[in-house]
Amino acid sequence: MQVATAVSVSGVEAVLQWGGHQEGFWNRLASLLPLLALVLGLITIVVLQDELRAREVAEVDAELLTDELPPSAYVDPGFAQYLRANKTN
Repeated sequence: MQVATAVSVSGVEAVLQWGGHQEGFWNRLASLLPLLALVLGLITIVVLQDELRAREVAEVDAELLTDELPPSAYVDPGFAQYLRANKTN
């Protein structure tokens, strides 16, 4: 059983400091694992979102290249939304 040797109080935050206990390599590694999991999760989310956006843009491009439309339709701001709403799959 470990006993706190000092208590630091700063504003509204209190920190217990453990005396006589040196953290080993494995304890430090275990304390970094949640941070590593968070970073890997965020990277995974970014990669998946980028892939989803690329697929959506590719679908719109395919619709544009295979459809016969007047030139004014290509500059219409709602054209991409129209293509997404009227998919024929």
